[in-house]
Amino acid sequence: MKKIQMVDLGGQYQKIKSEIGSSINEILESSAFINGPIVKEFQLNLENYLGVNHVIPCANGTDALQVAMMGLGLKPGDEVITADFTFASTVEVIALLGLTPVLIDVCPNLFTINVEEIEKAITARTKAIVPVHLFGHCANMEAIMNIAEKYKLFVIEDCAQSMGAEYLFSNGKKLKCGNIGHVSATSFFPSKNLGCYGDGGAIFTNDDELAYKMRGIVNHGMYKRYHHDVVGVNSRLDSIQAAVLNAKLPHLDNYNRARQIAANKYSERLKDISLLILPDVRYHNSDNSESYNCHVFHQYTIRLVGGDRDNLVKYLNSKDIPCGVYYPIPLHKQKAYSDERYDESNFKITNQISDEVFSLPMHTELSDDQIDYITDNIRNYFS
Repeated sequence: MKKIQMVDLGGQYQKIKSEIGSSINEILESSAFINGPIVKEFQLNLENYLGVNHVIPCANGTDALQVAMMGLGLKPGDEVITADFTFASTVEVIALLGLTPVLIDVCPNLFTINVEEIEKAITARTKAIVPVHLFGHCANMEAIMNIAEKYKLFVIEDCAQSMGAEYLFSNGKKLKCGNIGHVSATSFFPSKNLGCYGDGGAIFTNDDELAYKMRGIVNHGMYKRYHHDVVGVNSRLDSIQAAVLNAKLPHLDNYNRARQIAANKYSERLKDISLLILPDVRYHNSDNSESYNCHVFHQYTIRLVGGDRDNLVKYLNSKDIPCGVYYPIPLHKQKAYSDERYDESNFKITNQISDEVFSLPMHTELSDDQIDYITDNIRNYFS
C-alpha cells in the first residue's frame, strides 16, 4: 500500500504532469511572469465555471478577503459578523482594517455559521456578514441573504474550502458557492480543492462597479500606470500559478467527485461507531425542507463525543495515519482576538467541538486499500 498522506499533491500531479509542464513552459518561454495572458485566460475560464460576472485574481486568499472588504468601503469601527470556528484569516483581515469582528457560534454538525445567532448579533454598526463554507459544506446562504436584505448588510462569502460546491435554494435554483453573496473570496493554496503550486487567490462579484474598484485595489490602486486613484495593495496572481490553475480547472468537478466517493466510503465503514459523529452532507433551506448533498469535502471532519480525541489521533499517527485537528482553539480564545465583549455561554458549540474534531486524510488520490486501512484501525481502536 502506498504511504498515506493527509494531502497527496504529488499523486495528483503525476496524472496531469504533461498539462502542467506544457503550461508552465509557455510562461517560461514568453517570460510574461506578471499579468501575462494566462492570468486573463484563467480569469475568463473561472468566470464561466462559476457563472459569475467578474473574477479578480490576487496573490492569496487572505488578500482576497481584505480586498473585498476594502472594495465595499468598510470603515474602522464597522462591525463584521463571522463564525468563531474557522481559520484565523477570516477574522485577521477584519482586525487589520480596523473593523470590529463579531464572532458567533456555529452549527454542531455542519460547522457553518449558526443563522439563528446572526440577527441577535446585529447592531447599528453592523455592515457585513462573512459566512465561511467550512470543510467544503455550504453555509445556509438563502437564510443569510434574507437577513442581509432585511438589515441592508453586505455578504462576503469565504469560499476558500468550497470551490465547486453548489447551493440549492428552496425554489429549485442552484448557484455555485461564490456566486451568491455580494462579493466572495477564495484561496488557491496547494491543498485546496482547486489549488496552485504556491500562493494564489481570487475575488468574485456580479457588481460591475465593485469589480472595477477591486481591480484597481489589487494593483496598487492603479487603473492607469502610475496614476493611483484609490489606496491599494500589491496582490497579483502570478502567471505560473495561473497556468497551473488553468490546467486544473477542467478537472475540478472530477476532483470533487473523487472526494465525495472517498467520504462516502469513510462514512459507510464508520457509521456504526456510536462515539463518532460523521460529517453531515445535508443542509436545510429557509423553508426548513431537507436539501441535497452539497459537500465537496475539503476536509473529512469527524467529532469524537465522550472520548479522548488527542489520544485517538496519537494512536492513528502511530499507525502511520496522519490526522488534522481543524481547529483546536476557537477564535474568541486566541490571544490576538480575545475581547471582553465575548460571553463564553455564547460559544457552547464551538468550545465543545474544538475538543472533539479531527480530520482524516482527504484528497483526490485516496485508494480503497488506504481507506480500508484507515477505517480498520479506527474500528480497532474502539473495539
